[in-house]
Amino acid sequence: MTKSQQKDLEALHASRIATIEAASGPVFAIPTHYPSGYRVKPHHHSRAQLLYARTGVVMVTSAIGRWMVPPGHAMWIPPEVEHAVEMLGGVNMLSVYVQPRAVPGLPEALRVVALDDLTRALVVEANMQPYGRPDDARAGMVMALLLDSIPRLPEAPLGLPFPADPRLIALCRRFIDNPSPHLVIDDWADRLAMSRRTFTRAFRRETGLSLSTWRQQACLFTALPRLAAGEAVTSVALDLGYDSVAAFTTMFKRMLGSPPRGYFGSG
Repeated sequence: MTKSQQKDLEALHASRIATIEAASGPVFAIPTHYPSGYRVKPHHHSRAQLLYARTGVVMVTSAIGRWMVPPGHAMWIPPEVEHAVEMLGGVNMLSVYVQPRAVPGLPEALRVVALDDLTRALVVEANMQPYGRPDDARAGMVMALLLDSIPRLPEAPLGLPFPADPRLIALCRRFIDNPSPHLVIDDWADRLAMSRRTFTRAFRRETGLSLSTWRQQACLFTALPRLAAGEAVTSVALDLGYDSVAAFTTMFKRMLGSPPRGYFGSG
């Protein structure tokens, strides 16, 4: 990407934010296409965002963690939360922006959600509606049904929360730089001079996850961008330290619901 293209995309994003902030009505949808590798700088908006990458994979980063948004999923970003977005592959992003408290039950925290067929179709349809005509009857019905669907979306285990404790976060960042499926709880507990039980409680308190689940998700965060770029499953699995492709595939399917082969064509 040239500097001119980068500048044009940054100007487009600033213009989109202004449009979103000026929009009326409880729901506003707008599509955007981003090239592979583009990174939207840290920003925030007064509306919550349901971010759906119809093509490509998106990584969202905030001060408290990272979230991977693969096909078939969307990211819920509450209002006023500063975040950055990185594109892994060319991304056709369909976004729905929701006013705070538009309906009861909207999520209060960042999360990846699984999209059912109906909600996915509604997001696509909402992004095809004439957003310059908020009184359009058909658009109003689509937006109302979509708004009703959002609180019902199940959370998917695709977040990688960071602990606040500086000793724990140092261990986590080193692991992200060199992930492995063979991480042992006792090793990290010994480094921090903690018993296994004390460490386990501290890690779950800080991240909301067991170390085993966090480790698997960190491995996924390393694997997904490479798979999205077309790398062979075998090379990714072995580079991550898995003893076999079958072991990696089992983990991948358990976490994401389908095996890695062909996964990026399933969204």
